[in-house]
Amino acid sequence: MVLDGVEHACKLTLGALAELEASLETGTLVSLVERFESGQFSTRDVLALIVAGLRGGGWQGSAADLMAVEIGGGPVEAAKVAAELLARAFAVPDARAG
Repeated sequence: MVLDGVEHACKLTLGALAELEASLETGTLVSLVERFESGQFSTRDVLALIVAGLRGGGWQGSAADLMAVEIGGGPVEAAKVAAELLARAFAVPDARAG
């Protein structure tokens, strides 16, 4: 993800997922996944996912920091990255890969 022109890694580690779940004001990670699958997610959901993903990738910022930067691709790209983070976090690994 590009913040203020600088590329940052995003991944949902177990710690980042725990932080994300703690930050959700309503529901659980399962309800968050369901909101994304149904297209009923909020900008708050996107923000929480992006912050968790960035922090899982080593970024030391906060939600307040993220709200003050320019995100490459804007809100649409942020939502796309958030959905991809969720999909990757809950994808079952291919047993044949090795």
